Amino acid sequence: MTKTKLFSKAAILSLGMAISASAFAATTLHVGTWLPPTNPQNAVVWPTWAKWVEEATEGRVKVEIEHDLGHPKTMFQLVEDGVVNAGFSYHGYVPGRFKLPQIVELPGLGVGAEAGSVALWRVYNKYFMDSGEFVGLTLLGMFTHGPGYIQSIDPITSFDQIKGKKIRIGGGVQTELGERMGVTAVSAPAPEVYQMMQQGVIDGAFLPMGEQKTLRLKEVAPNVTMLPGGMYLGSFSMFIDPYFLEKLDPKDREAIMSVSGEKLSALAGRAWDGIDDEGLKAAQEAGVNIIRVKEGDQMAQEFQKLIQGMDEQWIQSVSDRAPNARKALKELRTVAREYEREHQE
Repeated sequence: MTKTKLFSKAAILSLGMAISASAFAATTLHVGTWLPPTNPQNAVVWPTWAKWVEEATEGRVKVEIEHDLGHPKTMFQLVEDGVVNAGFSYHGYVPGRFKLPQIVELPGLGVGAEAGSVALWRVYNKYFMDSGEFVGLTLLGMFTHGPGYIQSIDPITSFDQIKGKKIRIGGGVQTELGERMGVTAVSAPAPEVYQMMQQGVIDGAFLPMGEQKTLRLKEVAPNVTMLPGGMYLGSFSMFIDPYFLEKLDPKDREAIMSVSGEKLSALAGRAWDGIDDEGLKAAQEAGVNIIRVKEGDQMAQEFQKLIQGMDEQWIQSVSDRAPNARKALKELRTVAREYEREHQE
């Protein structure tokens, strides 16, 4: 009888400990990604945000990154369907759905990724959040990559030399730029560019400088044409399943959002600026021909003529979603340029 009682007490104690451990078990937040581990989004942004989330929730929510989830255009659907809890993607991969983030992609902004990211987050939240573009998702942050350039097999020193060439286009404003340049556009996600250039499927690509390192384009794109300020910025969003958030304790929900928004957007932009610096250094060390077009050069003048009317064209294209688009564009450029000046001092 004594042994039975002792065993019962031990069993009860064990069961109690199991229940207690279960009660305090962390909730896992699964973040989906499609870019390689070397990309700053996976090497810096998500791991940093994961630490912020775990600290803000006092360990009650932990973040795990799920790699190789296929084409980036599926990420919105994967999160909406609850396959993963959060993710990110490039707006240009889903033509027609995300027109308003293109506000930051338009040529002529002349800032880096951090300034562009902060400006996009502020302006989208102020002017466009009720547009319905992110129905089924909750925005965590928005960001841009750095200025986009022409990365090519043959040197490009004038727009006559790019006409008819097969150029990888990522969508968004790049599509319009490609049409105006007269290129043969090839749609493909960035991670496929290396193989496509290696096999001669494309002659070049519109991409930021960081891809010389992260995608090893220094091995297949021995020429980079850098127009002043870049040709465009590319816009992305980071988002989470609202139903996942609803299941959390309100204090954890608030904690996650407190380390997102502009703070997360700035982090992402800063990380992408950093990889652009590393990409330029890697390209120079590899002997890549960096063609630096200066303000006033013929090619820079050609580009200014080429992009005439693009602002107005975008404003008209989103008039059904954002009647205040013109005001938003003016404010975005002011915010971005002021932020850039403040953070360069």
